[in-house]
Amino acid sequence: MARITRKNARRGLTAAAALTIGAVALAGCSGGGSETESGDTLKLWHYEGEDSAMAKAWNEAISVFEEETGATVEFEQKSFEQIQKTASQVLDSDAAPDLMEFNKGNATAGFLASTGLIADISDAVDEYGWADKLAPSLQTTAKYSEDGVMGGDTWYGIPNYGEFVGVYYNEEAFAEAGLEIPTTYDEFIDVLDAFVAQGITPLAEAGAEYPLGQLWYQLALAQADRQFVNDYQLYENPVDWQGPELTAATETLQEYVDKGYIASDVSSVKAEDAGVSFINGTAPIFVSGSWWYGRFVEEAGFDWTLQAFPDSQLSLGSSGNLWVVPENAANKELAYEFIDITMRPEIQAIIGNNGGVPVAAEPADITDEKSAELIATFNGILDNDGLSFYPDWPAAGFYDVIVRELQGLVTGTQDAQTTNANLGAEYEEGTADFR
Repeated sequence: MARITRKNARRGLTAAAALTIGAVALAGCSGGGSETESGDTLKLWHYEGEDSAMAKAWNEAISVFEEETGATVEFEQKSFEQIQKTASQVLDSDAAPDLMEFNKGNATAGFLASTGLIADISDAVDEYGWADKLAPSLQTTAKYSEDGVMGGDTWYGIPNYGEFVGVYYNEEAFAEAGLEIPTTYDEFIDVLDAFVAQGITPLAEAGAEYPLGQLWYQLALAQADRQFVNDYQLYENPVDWQGPELTAATETLQEYVDKGYIASDVSSVKAEDAGVSFINGTAPIFVSGSWWYGRFVEEAGFDWTLQAFPDSQLSLGSSGNLWVVPENAANKELAYEFIDITMRPEIQAIIGNNGGVPVAAEPADITDEKSAELIATFNGILDNDGLSFYPDWPAAGFYDVIVRELQGLVTGTQDAQTTNANLGAEYEEGTADFR
């Protein structure tokens, strides 16, 4: 039976609601496997699309695992939404898989950890040496406290890929405008002004979904240090919502709209539209995530580059989703063996050479030039201990709050101080049980 303590009962209800309501389907149909139940069978669930870098790598890992262990992998492809909606019920039964991919964060993996539905895998981490392959900021999302807050002392998952937000630049558009790719924030602003002077709205943005909120948080991170991140994300100290970091972020975002760096109708634009405006050359700059990288390789008909946000030691990003082992798994040792195979350099290289961001690849194994650029940027952020997670993570439902409040800001219905006050009130309410 799952362990639910009095202390986490209230937040368990909130998190459970987030698991049910807040999910977005990322991958396709259920796939069938064998009905065999045996100690020589590993039941594996994940929700990566067949053409994704991760699925390609994990398919190879399945072949290696079956050859080396003699066991059979019974794989079922689930959708993100299927796993999110059914996790609490399925994992508390004998229908639980032995290993599954699950989303990182307090309201997802943290919730499962706090209720005892996924196993403490700390002994396996020590046995296989996985901690040595993961930078500290990648470990944060894999370790949770007894209340399900990330950054704790106990390992509940292992990521084998990463993700981050940077700045995509259309190199051909820059050359046509007589501009250089900026290396400092002052140069970045000069470039934005130069494009506006030429009648071009430089930043692809979307206020109806995540991109605008991620830009807002990046502007705060540019003024912040690691302690700010720990306070905001890990509840170490109260967050000052009228302090220098968040005030600068909100006021600067308003200036970006006022100065024409962002389209005036940004509040109604969705992420797909913003990405397409970069792909078709309409907007020469896009602040967004590494998850666009493979698509831009395939669809953008011009030379482009991805760099970390200029003059910022901190960047949005984290580990990718986690391998977690259900507490009711029948074959935990097989699960650990499979995880270990996915951490091998040759499997990591498949992720890296197919547009993903591996966490433990050998640089010499990355033969694709564009992929090498992506991984070098990610590794530079890791070297600075720069991964700083995402702005909506601290509280269930905070994503919708950020979208709503920033829409109010950019449409002019409220000022920066009011926006931050509203955000702060919702943040305080949503994190009260964690602090």
